[in-house]
Amino acid sequence: MRHPTFVLATLLSLACTLPASAQGLVPNACPAPKVAAKLTAPLARTAARLRAGEPVVIVAIGSSSTAGAGATSRAASYPSRLEDTLRQRFPGADITVVNAGANGQDAPEMLARFDRDVAAHSPTLVIWQAGVNALFRADGLATAEGQLREAIARVRALDADLVLVDPQYSPRVLADDDTSPMIRLIDAVAKEEGVDVYHRFALMRDWHEGASLPFDAFLAKDSFHMNDWSYDCFARDLGRAMVANIDSQQRAADLTPSAKSARSAATPAPVPASATP
Repeated sequence: MRHPTFVLATLLSLACTLPASAQGLVPNACPAPKVAAKLTAPLARTAARLRAGEPVVIVAIGSSSTAGAGATSRAASYPSRLEDTLRQRFPGADITVVNAGANGQDAPEMLARFDRDVAAHSPTLVIWQAGVNALFRADGLATAEGQLREAIARVRALDADLVLVDPQYSPRVLADDDTSPMIRLIDAVAKEEGVDVYHRFALMRDWHEGASLPFDAFLAKDSFHMNDWSYDCFARDLGRAMVANIDSQQRAADLTPSAKSARSAATPAPVPASATP
């Protein structure tokens, strides 16, 4: 059996394999980020369910960049690509990623439909896209903290893991004076609350500044939404960070006294050699 680390490395070395509708994009491989994103808060519930062979339901809630605006099909949205990435890494596991994105929405609308679109699925993990459309509202930054804390509290009430996703990197987002304060706010709230943030903004900035990709290589024609290629690369890197976190939880579980005791109990004692007559 191949070691999980080898399997993960093999997956990450592959070019981004997209649905047929998404073929033909250049570049055809995901640039390696200078600094690999990490999710530091344990995804303990997700890891435990995978370890136990139980179904894992992930709900991705957000606005148009969760729904998949700019993609050529629903299959090319990041939730669909993330589901495929995780299923490759955990073959045989029952993993479902629900796309609960809705165009044009922000935290108030997402909170209003939370019970129907998130809680009703009894999620193991919620991925909450935060802060994009708030940038384009007069009071967006001023109200973002309270709404974000409410979202965190409601996810915790479901006993689910949580990953926040910050805004995309695009000319319209860069032109807004509230973008840097919004990203800092999301990081600060997440740190205080002990939840994870996946830094999508930093990943996409690295494509532009580090890999020298023009905006039209990873954005749709509107120069705001992502395209098939960038949704796929975003999903792959988010999946890589999630897998690293989950693998860490599972290794930690292997080292607990109870796990060691269980393994010892399952290992038969050596049979003593027969005495020579």
